[in-house]
Amino acid sequence: MENSKVLVIGGSRNIGYYSAVRLLALGATVTFLLRSPGVFDQDETIQDYVKKGKARLVQGDALVKSDVRQAWSEAQGNDSEPRPVDFLIFTVGGTPHFSLAKGFTINPPNLVTQSLLNVLETLPSPHPKIITISSAGLTRASHKSLPLPLKPLYNYLLTVPHRDKCGAEEVVAYGTGWEWDARDSPGEEIMGADWINRVPSPGELKSIVVVRPALLTDGECRAEVNGKGSLAFRAKEGDVDCGWTVSRRDVAYFVVEGVVKHWEEWEGRRVSIAY
Repeated sequence: MENSKVLVIGGSRNIGYYSAVRLLALGATVTFLLRSPGVFDQDETIQDYVKKGKARLVQGDALVKSDVRQAWSEAQGNDSEPRPVDFLIFTVGGTPHFSLAKGFTINPPNLVTQSLLNVLETLPSPHPKIITISSAGLTRASHKSLPLPLKPLYNYLLTVPHRDKCGAEEVVAYGTGWEWDARDSPGEEIMGADWINRVPSPGELKSIVVVRPALLTDGECRAEVNGKGSLAFRAKEGDVDCGWTVSRRDVAYFVVEGVVKHWEEWEGRRVSIAY
């Protein structure tokens, strides 16, 4: 990863942040698109990399297409000969709010889908390798693999944010040419009326991996604490049967130590991860 260029969108916290720190430690130059760069003012780790010129903080909103385009430009570098971005880590997710009527909601309800559409609409050429974080249990097929006690939780508490992530998965499925069940579409409210015109043509989007974690926790990185590496969790194409939870730190471990370092193994796949 030495001297690789990475753009992280959604990296102010959680999976995006933990992934970025791992990439920085491996020698990558990481550009963050942040609505508030001040989020890292007291972060000694990030500030150290900023001083070294390895971390770049770009103020902007992924919901604003011009901001995303500027982030791509900054990630390529301001050198006399800018170099293509090697990886995009897309982990956008809103801060959830709870209501008895709707469970957890985010504002806007199509945050992830519309941010991803802006990313794909502004993709530089050549295209970078893309890793995007989704969720287990979104589609009808994926929902069947959930442990039975989790299904009511997903049906009630997570319906709204999962519709948004389902929209993002539909966008990816269209651009890659992957099979997609039209019954899983969240509809125009999430997708927008002209979304197909904003993404690569079917089959054009090749260098991408969708990671679908089980229910996320703030637990430790078992892969490192227990010294088991990737044996600390299960990761496979498709659905992981009876997957309950996985920590955000372990997902970040898989993103970097698994997907980034072994791209040929995972490219073009939808991968589930769980304990």
